[in-house]
Amino acid sequence: MDFGDPAGTDTVVEKPGSLSIMEKKYDSTQDTLEHMRHVREHLAEFISLLEDRAVSHDNSKLVEPEKSLFDEWSPKLSEMEYGSDEYMDALKHLGPALDHHYRVNSHHPEHFTDGITDMNLFDILEMLADWKAAGERVKEGSMDHSLNINRKRFKIPWAIMLIIDNTARDMGWMDNSRM
Repeated sequence: MDFGDPAGTDTVVEKPGSLSIMEKKYDSTQDTLEHMRHVREHLAEFISLLEDRAVSHDNSKLVEPEKSLFDEWSPKLSEMEYGSDEYMDALKHLGPALDHHYRVNSHHPEHFTDGITDMNLFDILEMLADWKAAGERVKEGSMDHSLNINRKRFKIPWAIMLIIDNTARDMGWMDNSRM
């Protein structure tokens, strides 16, 4: 006796002392499609927030109290090796500009009392993109070099550093060897 549908989604269940009744077999397709739709919506929220950050990144450098000092010191910094004593000394001349910049831009560890551990993933992603772009405009800049310097400079916990490193590698910004 075959009461099932050709796709095999129905099964016959025999109950003692009763007639056979049809019981529908669960098909996860609709629930999975609904879940996929929700994930897409949530990822779109992330993308929207990242797009907003991309548009507004470092806008504070275009106005005072930052602009004039960055006008003066950016060309000089581009000739220095990132993280060198010379570079770190030069940053001191940007004091008021950097103080303001860090205060209004959460993609810098200096924005937070506890540095990178107070940041959210959006701050970290923007910071990583910022480090990549900054490394492209300094003498002998590279993502590998920037991450090595910044790991020490900002005392980045190892687990967070691994995530940052893995992300930079997956973006193709570093060689494929692991830390």
